[in-house]
Amino acid sequence: MFDLEETVMGIIINAGQSRSLCYEALLCAKQGQFSEADDLLKQATEAANAAHAVQTKLIEADQGTGEIAVTLVLVHAQDHLMTSMLAKELVVELIDIYRRQAA
Repeated sequence: MFDLEETVMGIIINAGQSRSLCYEALLCAKQGQFSEADDLLKQATEAANAAHAVQTKLIEADQGTGEIAVTLVLVHAQDHLMTSMLAKELVVELIDIYRRQAA
């Protein structure tokens, strides 16, 4: 099947990358570099999509049967994913505010 720990690390790594890129985008927007911010947000979305794809793979493998062990690292990965999703939503809103202020 697959190595659960290695698979879960795919969520953690990609979600963390997404969150980091979001905050880099926010910094660019604060400096008025909106094109760069948009590029970073696009990269953040790609990383988030990769994390979500891993999550989907786990959900499909489990099929509601409870066969996938719920480990601390899996819970940690879910925390990373949800936190990165929230960060992206907030950063997008903040960048919009900076963009409107600059106009």
